[in-house]
Amino acid sequence: YIHAQSQISHGPFIAVNMGAISESLFESEMFGHTKGAFTDAKSSRIGRFELAKNGTLFLDEIANIPLSQQAKLLRVLETGEYEVLGSSQTQFTSIRLISATNSNFKQLIEKELFREDLFYRINTIEFRVPSLKERTLDIVPLAEYFMAMYCKKYSKLNLTLSSEAICALQDYHWPGNIRELSHLMERAVLLCRDDVLSVSALNIKPSQLATASSADLP
Repeated sequence: YIHAQSQISHGPFIAVNMGAISESLFESEMFGHTKGAFTDAKSSRIGRFELAKNGTLFLDEIANIPLSQQAKLLRVLETGEYEVLGSSQTQFTSIRLISATNSNFKQLIEKELFREDLFYRINTIEFRVPSLKERTLDIVPLAEYFMAMYCKKYSKLNLTLSSEAICALQDYHWPGNIRELSHLMERAVLLCRDDVLSVSALNIKPSQLATASSADLP
Protein backbone atom coordinates (compact mmCIF):
# COMPACT_ATOMS: atom_id res chain seq x y z
CA TYR A 1 0.00 0.00 0.00
CA ILE A 2 2.84 2.38 0.87
CA HIS A 3 4.49 1.63 -2.48
CA ALA A 4 1.24 2.03 -4.41
CA GLN A 5 0.53 5.43 -2.86
CA SER A 6 4.06 6.77 -3.31
CA GLN A 7 5.66 8.86 -6.04
CA ILE A 8 7.62 5.77 -7.16
CA SER A 9 4.55 3.58 -7.62
CA HIS A 10 5.48 3.28 -11.30
CA GLY A 11 8.71 1.55 -10.24
CA PRO A 12 9.19 -2.10 -9.27
CA PHE A 13 8.15 -3.64 -5.95
CA ILE A 14 10.53 -6.45 -4.95
CA ALA A 15 9.81 -8.57 -1.86
CA VAL A 16 12.46 -10.77 -0.26
CA ASN A 17 12.04 -13.27 2.59
CA MET A 18 15.34 -12.87 4.42
CA GLY A 19 14.66 -15.96 6.50
CA ALA A 20 14.93 -18.08 3.35
CA ILE A 21 18.34 -16.73 2.27
CA SER A 22 21.36 -18.57 3.64
CA GLU A 23 24.47 -16.68 4.72
CA SER A 24 26.51 -18.10 1.84
CA LEU A 25 24.00 -16.87 -0.75
CA PHE A 26 23.31 -13.45 0.76
CA GLU A 27 25.57 -11.43 -1.56
CA SER A 28 24.48 -13.31 -4.65
CA GLU A 29 20.79 -12.86 -3.85
CA MET A 30 21.00 -9.21 -2.85
CA PHE A 31 23.73 -7.85 -5.13
CA GLY A 32 23.87 -10.43 -7.91
CA HIS A 33 26.86 -12.31 -9.32
CA THR A 34 28.75 -12.65 -12.55
CA LYS A 35 29.22 -15.85 -14.51
CA GLY A 36 32.01 -17.90 -12.93
CA ALA A 37 32.06 -15.86 -9.70
CA PHE A 38 31.91 -19.11 -7.71
CA THR A 39 31.37 -22.81 -8.22
CA ASP A 40 28.12 -23.52 -10.09
CA ALA A 41 27.76 -19.88 -11.16
CA LYS A 42 27.09 -20.91 -14.75
CA SER A 43 25.36 -17.66 -15.64
CA SER A 44 25.11 -14.11 -14.32
CA ARG A 45 22.39 -13.20 -11.86
CA ILE A 46 20.71 -9.86 -11.22
CA GLY A 47 20.50 -8.98 -7.53
CA ARG A 48 17.46 -7.70 -5.68
CA PHE A 49 18.89 -4.19 -5.30
CA GLU A 50 19.20 -3.87 -9.05
CA LEU A 51 15.74 -5.32 -9.61
CA ALA A 52 14.25 -2.81 -7.16
CA LYS A 53 16.11 0.21 -8.57
CA ASN A 54 13.90 3.33 -8.57
CA GLY A 55 11.24 1.34 -6.73
CA THR A 56 10.62 -0.36 -3.39
CA LEU A 57 12.56 -3.22 -1.80
CA PHE A 58 10.66 -5.05 0.94
CA LEU A 59 12.82 -7.14 3.28
CA ASP A 60 10.61 -9.47 5.29
CA GLU A 61 12.08 -10.99 8.49
CA ILE A 62 15.01 -8.56 8.31
CA ALA A 63 16.25 -9.62 11.75
CA ASN A 64 17.29 -12.97 10.21
CA ILE A 65 20.12 -11.37 8.22
CA PRO A 66 23.41 -12.90 9.49
CA LEU A 67 25.54 -10.49 11.52
CA SER A 68 28.44 -10.99 9.13
CA GLN A 69 26.34 -9.63 6.25
CA GLN A 70 24.70 -6.71 8.02
CA ALA A 71 27.60 -4.33 7.36
CA LYS A 72 27.20 -4.91 3.62
CA LEU A 73 23.53 -4.07 3.83
CA LEU A 74 24.28 -0.96 5.89
CA ARG A 75 26.74 0.28 3.27
CA VAL A 76 24.34 0.07 0.36
CA LEU A 77 21.55 1.69 2.39
CA GLU A 78 23.79 4.62 3.35
CA THR A 79 25.60 5.20 0.06
CA GLY A 80 23.61 3.36 -2.58
CA GLU A 81 26.86 1.63 -3.61
CA TYR A 82 27.53 -2.09 -3.92
CA GLU A 83 29.54 -4.55 -5.98
CA VAL A 84 28.17 -7.49 -7.89
CA LEU A 85 29.83 -10.69 -6.66
CA GLY A 86 32.75 -11.45 -8.98
CA SER A 87 32.99 -7.88 -10.28
CA SER A 88 35.17 -4.99 -9.10
CA GLN A 89 32.92 -2.34 -10.65
CA THR A 90 30.84 -0.33 -8.20
CA GLN A 91 27.12 -0.23 -8.92
CA PHE A 92 24.63 2.36 -7.71
CA THR A 93 21.00 1.94 -6.74
CA SER A 94 18.22 4.12 -5.40
CA ILE A 95 15.41 2.33 -3.58
CA ARG A 96 12.83 2.83 -0.86
CA LEU A 97 13.38 0.23 1.84
CA ILE A 98 10.51 -1.29 3.78
CA SER A 99 11.31 -4.03 6.28
CA ALA A 100 9.34 -6.18 8.69
CA THR A 101 10.06 -8.49 11.59
CA ASN A 102 8.43 -10.07 14.63
CA SER A 103 11.72 -10.04 16.57
CA ASN A 104 12.65 -7.81 19.50
CA PHE A 105 15.45 -5.56 18.23
CA LYS A 106 16.39 -4.36 21.71
CA GLN A 107 17.15 -7.92 22.78
CA LEU A 108 18.96 -8.73 19.53
CA ILE A 109 21.17 -5.63 19.88
CA GLU A 110 21.95 -6.44 23.53
CA LYS A 111 22.98 -9.96 22.49
CA GLU A 112 25.05 -8.50 19.63
CA LEU A 113 23.01 -10.35 17.03
CA PHE A 114 21.95 -7.20 15.22
CA ARG A 115 24.00 -4.08 14.53
CA GLU A 116 22.74 -1.01 16.36
CA ASP A 117 23.80 1.32 13.53
CA LEU A 118 21.85 -0.75 11.01
CA PHE A 119 18.80 -0.70 13.26
CA TYR A 120 18.83 3.11 13.42
CA ARG A 121 19.32 3.27 9.65
CA ILE A 122 16.21 1.21 8.89
CA ASN A 123 14.07 2.54 11.74
CA THR A 124 13.17 5.93 10.27
CA ILE A 125 9.43 5.37 10.69
CA GLU A 126 8.07 2.40 12.65
CA PHE A 127 4.62 0.85 12.43
CA ARG A 128 3.63 -1.72 15.03
CA VAL A 129 0.98 -4.18 13.94
CA PRO A 130 -0.92 -5.43 17.03
CA SER A 131 -1.00 -9.17 17.57
CA LEU A 132 -4.19 -11.07 16.77
CA LYS A 133 -4.90 -11.54 20.48
CA GLU A 134 -4.88 -7.75 20.86
CA ARG A 135 -7.55 -7.48 18.15
CA THR A 136 -10.21 -9.87 19.43
CA LEU A 137 -12.92 -8.24 17.30
CA ASP A 138 -10.97 -9.26 14.18
CA ILE A 139 -10.66 -12.95 15.08
CA VAL A 140 -14.12 -14.17 14.02
CA PRO A 141 -14.35 -12.14 10.77
CA LEU A 142 -10.88 -13.40 9.78
CA ALA A 143 -11.81 -16.96 10.71
CA GLU A 144 -14.95 -16.70 8.55
CA TYR A 145 -12.91 -15.26 5.70
CA PHE A 146 -10.43 -18.15 5.80
CA MET A 147 -13.25 -20.65 6.23
CA ALA A 148 -15.00 -19.39 3.08
CA MET A 149 -11.71 -19.36 1.17
CA TYR A 150 -10.89 -22.97 2.05
CA CYS A 151 -14.44 -24.14 1.41
CA LYS A 152 -14.08 -22.80 -2.10
CA LYS A 153 -10.60 -24.28 -2.48
CA TYR A 154 -11.68 -27.77 -1.42
CA SER A 155 -15.12 -27.61 -3.10
CA LYS A 156 -17.05 -27.89 0.16
CA LEU A 157 -20.38 -26.37 1.05
CA ASN A 158 -20.26 -23.08 2.93
CA LEU A 159 -19.85 -23.59 6.65
CA THR A 160 -20.87 -21.55 9.68
CA LEU A 161 -19.19 -21.36 13.06
CA SER A 162 -20.96 -22.74 16.10
CA SER A 163 -21.28 -20.44 19.13
CA GLU A 164 -18.86 -22.71 21.03
CA ALA A 165 -16.34 -22.48 18.19
CA ILE A 166 -16.59 -18.69 18.23
CA CYS A 167 -15.89 -18.61 21.97
CA ALA A 168 -12.93 -20.97 21.54
CA LEU A 169 -11.43 -18.82 18.80
CA GLN A 170 -11.77 -15.68 20.91
CA ASP A 171 -10.33 -17.33 24.04
CA TYR A 172 -7.26 -18.75 22.33
CA HIS A 173 -4.00 -16.75 22.63
CA TRP A 174 -2.81 -17.13 18.97
CA PRO A 175 0.98 -17.23 19.34
CA GLY A 176 1.23 -17.78 15.58
CA ASN A 177 -1.08 -14.88 14.73
CA ILE A 178 -2.69 -14.77 11.25
CA ARG A 179 -0.67 -17.69 9.85
CA GLU A 180 -1.79 -19.94 12.69
CA LEU A 181 -5.43 -18.89 12.25
CA SER A 182 -5.25 -19.57 8.51
CA HIS A 183 -3.73 -23.03 8.99
CA LEU A 184 -6.17 -23.89 11.78
CA MET A 185 -9.18 -22.96 9.66
CA GLU A 186 -7.86 -24.92 6.69
CA ARG A 187 -7.52 -28.03 8.84
CA ALA A 188 -10.94 -27.44 10.40
CA VAL A 189 -12.62 -27.17 6.99
CA LEU A 190 -11.02 -30.44 5.93
CA LEU A 191 -12.08 -32.24 9.13
CA CYS A 192 -15.62 -30.86 9.34
CA ARG A 193 -18.34 -33.30 8.24
CA ASP A 194 -21.34 -31.07 8.96
CA ASP A 195 -22.52 -27.68 7.78
CA VAL A 196 -21.64 -26.16 11.16
CA LEU A 197 -18.00 -26.03 12.22
CA SER A 198 -17.70 -27.20 15.82
CA VAL A 199 -15.04 -26.89 18.51
CA SER A 200 -13.91 -30.46 17.86
CA ALA A 201 -13.12 -29.56 14.23
CA LEU A 202 -11.00 -26.64 15.42
CA ASN A 203 -8.89 -29.06 17.44
CA ILE A 204 -7.91 -26.43 20.00
CA LYS A 205 -6.84 -28.34 23.08
CA PRO A 206 -8.50 -27.46 26.41
CA SER A 207 -5.06 -26.90 27.98
CA GLN A 208 -4.33 -24.21 25.38
CA LEU A 209 -7.55 -22.42 26.20
CA ALA A 210 -6.92 -22.74 29.93
CA THR A 211 -3.42 -21.32 29.52
CA ALA A 212 -4.73 -18.43 27.46
CA SER A 213 -7.43 -17.60 30.02
CA SER A 214 -4.97 -17.77 32.92
CA ALA A 215 -2.53 -15.50 31.08
CA ASP A 216 -5.24 -12.85 30.76
CA LEU A 217 -5.83 -12.67 34.51
CA PRO A 218 -4.35 -9.65 36.36
